[in-house]
Parts: sequence; structure tokens; C-alpha cells
Amino acid sequence: MIPSSKVQHILFITSSRIGDAVLSSGLLNYMQSEYPNAKFTISCGPLAVSLFEGLPNLERIIPLKKQKYNKHWIGLWKDIVGTRFDIVVDLRNSAVSRLIRTQHRYIYGSYVDKKLHKVEQNSSVMRLSGVPPSPKLWFNEAQREKAKALIPDGEGLVLGVGPTSNWAGKTWPEDRFIEVVKWLTSDNGFMAAARVAVFAAPGEEEAARTVLSSIPADKQLDIIAKTDPGTAAATIARCNFYIGNDSGLMHCAAAAGVPTFGVFGPSYPHIYRPWGAHTAYTSTQETFDELIDYEGYSAQTAGCLMNSLSVDMVKAAIEKSWPHITSSSQ
Repeated sequence: MIPSSKVQHILFITSSRIGDAVLSSGLLNYMQSEYPNAKFTISCGPLAVSLFEGLPNLERIIPLKKQKYNKHWIGLWKDIVGTRFDIVVDLRNSAVSRLIRTQHRYIYGSYVDKKLHKVEQNSSVMRLSGVPPSPKLWFNEAQREKAKALIPDGEGLVLGVGPTSNWAGKTWPEDRFIEVVKWLTSDNGFMAAARVAVFAAPGEEEAARTVLSSIPADKQLDIIAKTDPGTAAATIARCNFYIGNDSGLMHCAAAAGVPTFGVFGPSYPHIYRPWGAHTAYTSTQETFDELIDYEGYSAQTAGCLMNSLSVDMVKAAIEKSWPHITSSSQ
């Protein structure tokens, strides 16, 4: 194994999707401490770029925009072929990582147990033993300043809510989110009198605004399609608690150390639940396969598949998990 002090340049190839990119940050967290002298080159999808802009010892970020005939990989190879990397970590299993010079390469492959949580899968790529390194996000000054403008300092708690997702099937009904928010912020609630920050990505505004409009005007914090993912994560980091659907924002909240509660339906919680002792989740009793097992199912036309998950079920799960997720927050 190469001595830590000798590692100068590391290439990290990660996902185009927000959630997977965040979950991969545990390896960056590990390498930041293991190789303190190293400079990092990150290659990821354009949407994930802002998540890594605050990384300490960042040398450069190379956005990897998908092109026909895998030309994006050819472009990446041309961009980095002249650089000698001491370590290459490739979570995309690309040919590029096999064609460039390096002393050590770690590539996501068939040996990875796909039934494990994504954080555990990523840890196995580097053959790490023990507890997998937890995802972590770093924010630059511009992101922190924008976050402070969106959630100004003030008295009381801030509740973060992510009532949308990138697929209708795994989006819990907004009227149920409204009920849970009212319960949490009631006089006897865990987040009594809290300001409520509502988050959503571009294209998901309608449902999010329904939730926002249900909140008293003096408690509303509108973070709906206002920022890039990195700045959204920095803004979530200013919350005291976050509840949301299975989405990239949920993983951002957990990686930022915010007590996080995920609401799951047609997904795989054993792979994509929020990671960390400060997190919890609940899900429909039906599995993904059971939820989509009906005549005429189409992912493109399916509506909400989470109607069996009641408000009372979510409240009960929050009550049960509240002591440990709030006492374990980072």
C-alpha cells in the first residue's frame, strides 16, 4: 500500500444522480482524513457538480454530460490522460479508469454485493473493513452565504420538508405532509412554533407550493427550486429536523448531519434509506414489487403508490424514532 504522505493526486468518478453522488461522499470523507496531502479531481454528472464545490483540497471538477456512443467517456479520458493519479476510485465501472496511469485503482464491479446499502457497497469498492465511512458534504463560502439568506438567523427551530420526488409513484400525498407538518409544529409538537422550509427541485414546484401555502405566512421559508443542489444542501444544514420523500434532498439532509426522517414507498429502503444514527424512515407495508404488481402498471403513467401509508403510521414512526435521531445528530 502506498504511504499516505506519498498520495498527491486522487481521481474520484461518481454518479450523475444526486442521491447516489451524496452517498458516495463517504469515500471522500475517508480519503480526506487518510490522505491529507492529496488533491482531488472529481468527475460526476453536471447536476451533482455543486455538491463537491466545497470539498477541501479540491483540484478540479470535471462535469460528465452523457453523450451518444459513450463519447463522454472519451472526452474524460482525453481530459485526464496526461495526469498521473496515485489513486483512482471509479464508482461507474468505466473503461477510463482502466486506461489511465495509477498506482492503485478501485473500481465498482460484479464483486460488490448489490443487496447492501449503497454506503456499504461503496465502502466495499475500496475494501474498507469495519463501519463504512458516513457520507459528508462540505460547503464553500458562497453556498453558506446563500443558505443564510434563504434561512436567516432567527429565534426558534426550523423544520425542513421535502414533499416531492422525481417520480409520482414514490411521492407521498402532499395533504398528508401538511397534516404531519401541522402536528410537528403544533403547541405540543416536537417542532412547536418552528419556521418551515419547503424544498423542491425544478419541475416539482406545484406539490411543494401546496404544502408551503398551508403554513402560516410568518413561518414560511420558500426554498422551492431556488438553488443548485449544493446550495440546497447547505440550506438544509440550517434546519433542525428534515422530513421528506426518498430523494436526493433526503440524502443531503442526512449527509449534512441533520436529524432526518425518510418516507418510503416503491423503493428499496435497505439500499437507499437515509444513512446514520441520526436518521430513521418508515415505508409502506407493501414492497416495491407488490406496489407495482397490478394490471396496466407503467412507471410513466403511475400515480402515487403510497396511499397505504397513513398519516398516523408516519406520526407513530416519528414518535418512536425521535429520541435516538435527535440525540445522535452530528
